[in-house]
Amino acid sequence: MEEKKILYLDNAATTAVAPEVVEAMLPYFTEYYGNPSSIYGFAAKSKAAVDKAREVIANSLGAKPEEIYFTAGGSESDNWTLVAMAEAYKSKGKHIITSKIEHHAILHTCEYLEKNGYEVTYLDVDENGLVNPADVENAIRPDTILISIMYANNEIGTIEPIGEIGKIAKSHGVFLHTDAVQAYAHIPINVDEENIDLLSASGHKFHGPKGIGFLYIRKGIKMGSFIHGGAQERNRRAGTHNVPGIVGMAKAAELAMEHMKERMDKQIKVRDYFIEKVQKEIPYAKINGDLKKRLPNNINVCFRFIEGESMLIMLDMKGICASSGSACTSGSLDPSHVLLAIGLPHEIAHGSLRLTISEDTTIEDMDYVLGELKTIVERLRDMSPLYQDFVSKS
Repeated sequence: MEEKKILYLDNAATTAVAPEVVEAMLPYFTEYYGNPSSIYGFAAKSKAAVDKAREVIANSLGAKPEEIYFTAGGSESDNWTLVAMAEAYKSKGKHIITSKIEHHAILHTCEYLEKNGYEVTYLDVDENGLVNPADVENAIRPDTILISIMYANNEIGTIEPIGEIGKIAKSHGVFLHTDAVQAYAHIPINVDEENIDLLSASGHKFHGPKGIGFLYIRKGIKMGSFIHGGAQERNRRAGTHNVPGIVGMAKAAELAMEHMKERMDKQIKVRDYFIEKVQKEIPYAKINGDLKKRLPNNINVCFRFIEGESMLIMLDMKGICASSGSACTSGSLDPSHVLLAIGLPHEIAHGSLRLTISEDTTIEDMDYVLGELKTIVERLRDMSPLYQDFVSKS
């Protein structure tokens, strides 16, 4: 029996590991398997590989190698930032500013801190998901110790004005953290130019392996460990280094930086083509997120009168992998907190579809998706009493 073709359009959830990345990692599983913290010569290869990877990641951000700390991924980096900064600067204050559309790695950690005596201001966003820098400035108090605003949203793709927020944070002497898990290696970021003090990223979002990420911590920031134990990562992050993962993430970052401009141009062309076609050819469809200040690979659309989960199942039957929002909340029946924050009512937010393309996605691929989507939306609306009621009244 012939296996059906899979069209993978959920690259915000995870990406395929690039062949060059696998190749770079392999020797560190079998040949150079020494623990980089060991002092004998055999371990030197592993240590050198970790040092080189740190340099590659630092260069990609305009940072220094000693400001890069390897973690198990974006969620750990986010948790580490919030918990350790709250602890380190509590003598100055216990107030943190974030937004209502952050990833749950930020929001749930903020809730944890609130239970432990900290105050958090959750900023509203506009209908495109943009944080207003003036709102950030107005929320700053004498006891504010940290601002955490994501670089780009994982569901609707909106790119936040981090450079402007960075200037404001710096002028008030408040540290700025950005969750750049969806943005890093997809669009250019420079920590000095944008006054970013801490930045989280995750390898599997840009064709690196899963289970590896990093946290950029600007030199001079006094914050402690999140994971206690050994003296790895300059006494800041205990645990034996994941050498193959670190090597793989650095190789993926190197490839991403090398081809960033051409990849962005290609993805924007495919993305905008599909968005335009959906708006023209499927009635009662709403594109979510800013059309210009948007990740090159992100498409998010709500279809009125249908249930998103049914749409995803039917797309899957046609070999199309998509999502209705963050992979981290796929077990939840509630509509996306991001879509509710941009002002969508529950019944429309429930009909959301997120497609995140890769550099290999073609116009022909998206034509296929569009054709199947039109049929699926029509079929689901035919079964919807809400739609029938709407049609009879219009």
